[in-house]
Amino acid sequence: MVGNTTRRAFKGRNHLVVLETENKISTKFGDDMGRHRVVKSTKQEIGHFLGRNSMNCTLAGINIYPVKSMGCIELNSARVTPLGLDGDRRWVLTDAAGKFITQRSKPTLALVKVAGAGSEINLSAPGMNPLAVKADQKGRRQTVSIWKDTVEAVAGPDSASIWFSEYLGQPCLLSFMADHCRRPVSLPAGQGNHQVSFADGYPCLLISDASLDLLNSKLDEPVPMNRFRTNLVVSGCSPHAEDSWERFRIGEAVFLAVKPCSRCSVPTIDQQTGKPSPIQEPMRTLAGYRTRPGGVMFGVNLVVEKEGIIKLGDGVEKLGATNS
Repeated sequence: MVGNTTRRAFKGRNHLVVLETENKISTKFGDDMGRHRVVKSTKQEIGHFLGRNSMNCTLAGINIYPVKSMGCIELNSARVTPLGLDGDRRWVLTDAAGKFITQRSKPTLALVKVAGAGSEINLSAPGMNPLAVKADQKGRRQTVSIWKDTVEAVAGPDSASIWFSEYLGQPCLLSFMADHCRRPVSLPAGQGNHQVSFADGYPCLLISDASLDLLNSKLDEPVPMNRFRTNLVVSGCSPHAEDSWERFRIGEAVFLAVKPCSRCSVPTIDQQTGKPSPIQEPMRTLAGYRTRPGGVMFGVNLVVEKEGIIKLGDGVEKLGATNS
């Protein structure tokens, strides 16, 4: 039920028929539909419609990446902040000129393991001695260039820059997004003033496990969810149902879906070996059925409307449009 409008779906042989009427459900089919509106969708869209209207989903995964493009930490619960999950992508590695570095150009960053979050982390990587890193919230300012954004950050300790320079074989700088640093989300006018950490563009990324299952059904060798470096994994909905979500609650937090996530080459990199797929999978297969205007889409980008705690097993509740 949306407002005074009720929808009901009926599966036809090659399409989904949706009857939409005010204050009642009709099962009448015929030429004279009166106030009923008939919507026909392809089989691919059936799952989207059913997933959009029956949010029988639960939170099945919570992940943070304290340093952009490096190791994942799986959590049982997390605090959702305006920047996204607490501790997610507050650190970023750059070259000597301040331009951000990721697995796109340095796939062995996948092998850098990170423990801890926030301003104190511990790093380890093959062939390197472990390193404890602590940021000074009031430390030296350092400019970071990430996509089209220029962000004022705080310089990490010299020991970390030296550590990464040795690991990658090129001059590197490690930077931290202190509490006073700001990076606005690029949104159309009227969609709010949201902030983001050093994530590519949005505070959170959500993917359903059904979407991954559908992809893996098309691959010769299945891939794990970690290829897509998502923050939130949900279970119990149809494949790609998340594409059509708009405003929803998980636990105490409320999210707004902004747009599907266009994918780069990172999903082709094995996060256990740091080696890209020689045949560009799973992106080659994904492009065959998920290419849309703007790229190959997988998952949905979110901004945060309301902060709060989320936990594994929390339900996903569809909400009405915001009043703002």
